[in-house]
Amino acid sequence: MDQQVIIAGGGLAGSEAAWQLAERGVRVALYEMRPVRTTPAHKTDRLAELVCSNSLKSNAPGSASWLLKEELRRSGSLLLRLADAAAVPGGAALAVDRDRFAEAVTSTLEQHPLVEIRREEFFEIPRCGGFAWQQPADGLAQSLRPQGTPLDRALALIATGPLTSDALARQLQALTGSENLAFYDAISPIVDAETLNMERIFRASRYGKGGEDYLNCPMDERQYGAFYEALRAAQAVEMHCFEDLKYFEACLPIEELARRGVDTLRFGPMKPVGLVDPRTGRQAYAVVQLRAENLRFSSYNLVGFQNHLKFPEQKRIMRMIPGLEKAEFLRFGQIHRNTYINAPKLLGPDLSLRAAPQVLIAGQLSGVEGYVECIATGLLAGMAMAERAKGKAFAPPSRTTALGSLVHYITHADPADYQPANISFDLLAPIDGLPRSIGRDRRARREKQCGRALADLEAWLEGMSAPLGRPSFVGSAQALRLDSL
Repeated sequence: MDQQVIIAGGGLAGSEAAWQLAERGVRVALYEMRPVRTTPAHKTDRLAELVCSNSLKSNAPGSASWLLKEELRRSGSLLLRLADAAAVPGGAALAVDRDRFAEAVTSTLEQHPLVEIRREEFFEIPRCGGFAWQQPADGLAQSLRPQGTPLDRALALIATGPLTSDALARQLQALTGSENLAFYDAISPIVDAETLNMERIFRASRYGKGGEDYLNCPMDERQYGAFYEALRAAQAVEMHCFEDLKYFEACLPIEELARRGVDTLRFGPMKPVGLVDPRTGRQAYAVVQLRAENLRFSSYNLVGFQNHLKFPEQKRIMRMIPGLEKAEFLRFGQIHRNTYINAPKLLGPDLSLRAAPQVLIAGQLSGVEGYVECIATGLLAGMAMAERAKGKAFAPPSRTTALGSLVHYITHADPADYQPANISFDLLAPIDGLPRSIGRDRRARREKQCGRALADLEAWLEGMSAPLGRPSFVGSAQALRLDSL
């Protein structure tokens, strides 16, 4: 196919969209500004770099997160396939080795004959009959692409994520006539495994699910009280005067949780339920969990300990945790800005801008929250653009599916109070007419919803244009490039 689709942003959504388009015979120009220009959150120039946790959340059958992942697998998601291959022990969660995962995504897309990766900053959105401007790698002057020619009504996906550049954000604002919203995500510290005191730590997963995948640091009431008081008194990094602080409720920094009450942490990221210390035979007063960052178990992240404390404060306070007295930090917790549009006001059901239908938005910029949710919007946007490139209409799956319910939320929520969302059963359409015995049983009700969702998804997929399926290339991608990493 002659038309080349533009994708701005090589994160989770952009990478998945590029794969979906290329597998359907559509040429893709994937713009990723790293390493020419980096961000405060990224550490590498790889595509699909996971900058926060290394967990893609629950993989337990029957959960909403599992359902979304299962739908993505059945829809041919590249990133879910690669995540499964790069998995590290994580209990009931799908946790991945972030380096192996990002390298596999990068290698696979680099070798696809229909994907051209351009390591340049994309900072002006193509308009109807207009041009796509781009900052060249040398940063000296503006240039037109491709080769100085206009992109007439080019299809473009903007998936630049939470750290969208100011220049591109201004373009979005000018195009939509709407102010961008901003809030802040915080990331958790990572510690060197060799510096942990294993005599004070025990291995276990909550309720015994997943074996002994987590390291657990138990605290008694006195230790917890001292830790809580230190956290409350800790110094955080100051925000710039122009930054309006709006946290996502599901990803609050621990210092913010501490301000909400003495027991908030103990009923949140430090909850001890389901974790029995084998040395005492009892449940501790509070527990800090550590999850492996890679298959070598050489580093661990502090689960749920995203924060915005000054680095010396983090080292001092985190070393109060039993077992972390001499811990060396490979990464400190940080906080970074997140930007998203008012999707219900601006987007149609195919994720295109109502004001500029040739431009689609996916990933966190559309107002979804979570790795898998970003992959989901990238997959649907890629499918939508592939259909559009072939002159066909696109309709997302129904709201009975996890994929469809996510798109329905971001395009139908109240625009007056739009907040980022993770997948949940609340987003899925309920099943009417269930027997009372099932309707009152949450597990049974959700099993029914999952069964209906997967059946409806299969029916929807039958009506979609299938990937071309170049066996030699798909087969090599399926090997995931992991053996050589």
